[in-house]
Amino acid sequence: MSNITIRNVKAILTAPNGINLVAVKVETNEPELYGLGCATFTQRCFAVKVAIEEYLRPLLIGRSVDNIEDIWQLSMSNSYWRNDAILNNAISGVDEALWDIKGKLANMPVHDLLGGKCREAADVYRHADGKSPDELVDSIKRYLDEGIRNIRCQMGAYGGMMGNNTKQVIQSPAGALVGSYYDPKQYMRNTLRMFEHVRKEIGFDVELLHDIHERLAPSDAIRFCHDLDEFKLFFIEDALPPEQVEWFSELRNASNSPIAMGELFTHPLEWKRLIAERLIDFIRVHVSMIGGISPAKKLASFAEAYGVRTALHGPGDITPVGVAAHLAIDLSIPNFGIQEFAGFSEIEKEIFPGCPELINGYLYPNDRPGLGIELNEELAARFPCEYKENLWTHARLPDGTAVRP
Repeated sequence: MSNITIRNVKAILTAPNGINLVAVKVETNEPELYGLGCATFTQRCFAVKVAIEEYLRPLLIGRSVDNIEDIWQLSMSNSYWRNDAILNNAISGVDEALWDIKGKLANMPVHDLLGGKCREAADVYRHADGKSPDELVDSIKRYLDEGIRNIRCQMGAYGGMMGNNTKQVIQSPAGALVGSYYDPKQYMRNTLRMFEHVRKEIGFDVELLHDIHERLAPSDAIRFCHDLDEFKLFFIEDALPPEQVEWFSELRNASNSPIAMGELFTHPLEWKRLIAERLIDFIRVHVSMIGGISPAKKLASFAEAYGVRTALHGPGDITPVGVAAHLAIDLSIPNFGIQEFAGFSEIEKEIFPGCPELINGYLYPNDRPGLGIELNEELAARFPCEYKENLWTHARLPDGTAVRP
């Protein structure tokens, strides 16, 4: 063991694309040695910052950077109440930063510390959208020209085109509250027509995906997945909310389409049964939401035993450090499936030098020690985070009923 200890833990908030991001920097008693991690919970970024700096920092100062597992367990149990999104993200930031430090000490990239490469790069899928089937096809073709082979297809917001954005106007009661209104039946009809058009124009040589995003009642989701079977999707994402996982056995019996689930998971009890009973094909947790690299690697091993592959959640609200952490896991596990990838803006690349590189549909690491990402704190500070009311999370049915987003 080394004599290197934690000197400071701090949260660094930045929003270069207008999306709140949280990075964690773990500084050591070696002045030039530090690690970076991702703790991004966009909607509650300031709460995560408090958890990191007011609770984890005093707990961890002076502890050895060698003991990643012990620090993870201590951090999880120290609050007694555990496995919530704020705490898990705070722990993730520290966990990933400690893996970054360990890689720098070993002069090895984190994927080598996790067992070495099973593949040279991670196959990704990108998001194509459009206000009409023809507009969507144009978006798909642009991705195909870039070498992307796997494309998630949506037409409008989750739940489809909203209100006056479609010819099928949603009729709500007088005095209905403001929200993101959608009609589930309209969404299902339009999506089936969308995929019929896309397959006619693009063919079946391209892998297509779709995100239901929990917008349907269980019985509707089951029927809808059955109706989507003819389009041979790579997978259907989040057909049901975590609160309704008992329906997955019926969904499995009704549809032949591969099922991906887990974006909102924060607790092992949410995925254990789905994996052990082979009710899903892909586990797509958000790594920082479950606590970082350490639990994600264990989850991947658990899923491997049951033939379930990974499809880690990789939206725009994740730092490049988080993407690098995902990639370290993707490269080092045998049951990798696919990686969601939102891309990096030019300003993100300036703030976080060392971003993984996308080439012909594959995401490559830079193979530097640790996670391979740096952070320009001065530039990051020029893009402060702020609270924003996310209207898309105010999902409502046509009669005004509030539902899960």
